[in-house]
Amino acid sequence: MASNSNGPVSDDRFKGMAHSEAHYFNSYNHHGIHEEMLKDEVRTKSYRDSIYQNQHLFKDKIVLDVGCGTAILSMFAVRAGAKHVIGVDMSTIIDKAKEIVAINGMSDKITLLQGKMEEVELPFPKVDIIISEWMGYFLLYESMLDTVLYARDTYLNPGGLIFPDKATIFMAGIEDGDYKEEKIGFWDNVWGFDYTPMKKTAMTEPLVDTVDMKAVVTDPVPIVTLDLYTVKTSDLAFKVPYTLQVRRDDFVHALIAWFDIEFSACHKPIKFSTGPHTKYTHWKQTVFYLDNVLTVQTGEQITGVLENKPNERNPRDLDISVSYKLGTDDLMRMASGQGEYRM
Repeated sequence: MASNSNGPVSDDRFKGMAHSEAHYFNSYNHHGIHEEMLKDEVRTKSYRDSIYQNQHLFKDKIVLDVGCGTAILSMFAVRAGAKHVIGVDMSTIIDKAKEIVAINGMSDKITLLQGKMEEVELPFPKVDIIISEWMGYFLLYESMLDTVLYARDTYLNPGGLIFPDKATIFMAGIEDGDYKEEKIGFWDNVWGFDYTPMKKTAMTEPLVDTVDMKAVVTDPVPIVTLDLYTVKTSDLAFKVPYTLQVRRDDFVHALIAWFDIEFSACHKPIKFSTGPHTKYTHWKQTVFYLDNVLTVQTGEQITGVLENKPNERNPRDLDISVSYKLGTDDLMRMASGQGEYRM
């Protein structure tokens, strides 16, 4: 549920927090973010189906909704037969959620608590199921996964379920010359002035945007899979090698990343993808522009290492490093490099 909101950090309940932390929670006070997420059909329908089609798993269970927002997942769970749902959210959207739950006649089945997951007191010592929509851009940017893991370790009964429980980050190479020129090349000449110092900054900021499937030049590869039953907070910093297989003669200007989500506890497995090959989601794809333009031919490989770690000053930000090397016998086209990015 990561946001791009730049609203003011004004709520008294966030006093004493680091500005970046307060900004993150405060951004969820804004109506538009919740509208965007609820209208994201791929996201909301996948959650709904995973709950409605598995009423045998939810019947008479105690459910915890981590980062409940407008309480849509909590209400899905009640409709599926949950005995009681506890929704926890730091944002003042919880006030609206209480109204929504009441108007839908579910106040006796849903308890909504405002506060940090690590600090609130739940009305039940343990829960049977944790549901959460915790994913951010690039899966982990501004994500709530560490909060979900805290809830898992503190409240989930042995043998309890997590919805969803698997997330996989994928990568591919794309041809994106026109857009790269528009975004990066723009700084070479701004109204007759050399603005190249801005170009360096532009290159280090990954772009969150929708990529056309026709732009994808390599086969996609899975980079890392997180299993929510076993993953630890320390695993969210990782360094992994990758190999991209080139499938046509073209140029590669950027690498892109996206993620797939799986609800594997379901009777009929439910998955959704945020990749360029599927329907639009509000997560779009994350684009990392390369310093070099790679001229690639069918059958060649681009290899490298992707490293991701939370930023030391603000753990909700990410420091991402991508090395790349084109494997080719053509000396004229050999290229390698490394990009450093900050989300």
